[in-house]
Amino acid sequence: MNYKIFPISENAVTIDFGNQISVELNEKVIQLADFIEENKFLGFIETVPAYSSLTIFFELITVKKNFTNFSTAFFFVKSFIEKAITELNDFSPIEPRLIKIPVDYSAEFALDLDVVAQNANLTKEEVIKIHTSQIYRVFMIGFLPAFAYMGEVDERIATPRKQTPRTKIEKGSVGIAGKQTGIYPLESPGGWQIIGKTDLELFQPNNENISLLKNGDLVQFYDINSNPNEH
Repeated sequence: MNYKIFPISENAVTIDFGNQISVELNEKVIQLADFIEENKFLGFIETVPAYSSLTIFFELITVKKNFTNFSTAFFFVKSFIEKAITELNDFSPIEPRLIKIPVDYSAEFALDLDVVAQNANLTKEEVIKIHTSQIYRVFMIGFLPAFAYMGEVDERIATPRKQTPRTKIEKGSVGIAGKQTGIYPLESPGGWQIIGKTDLELFQPNNENISLLKNGDLVQFYDINSNPNEH
């Protein structure tokens, strides 16, 4: 298994399995994160999974005090990660959840649907059909609390981010950026191409898991204005 382990600060270490969008690599990231969360070392703070890398945060002083056999905290955490990978050994597929998300693609909310359609040389209806026909994987949570980066968008409707981001995007806005799609869980500035909006609450601060979506979930959007028998 190919990977690189390196420090990004005095209290954080990253393991990188390869700089690419890959379901296989993302599975490894998620399973390693779960394993470390279940087998915490003294001084452990949290794991932060990304597309193909995992960052482990820890309390520097606690690690140095408790693992004196290692010259630095980094070398202890590096050794811990390598041992975790060995113990995991078999990165078997995870059974994902499938979550269906209602979207209103009406002009009032689909601020950039025209842009996406023109870029793809398609009608707006065709863009909606393509966007809702795909099942997307949640590769990572970031940028905002509960903001899920999902992919991959069909190449026909993949559209670059806006050159000039908006200063305000409404909560629930559904967007496309390159081959990614995502939902703004909170009002925020942003440069994604907005093609619709959902009323689903993605950010749930009063729950144990503040994000409705989690890494590895599968998501399918459906058009609330379409025939209900279609979803």
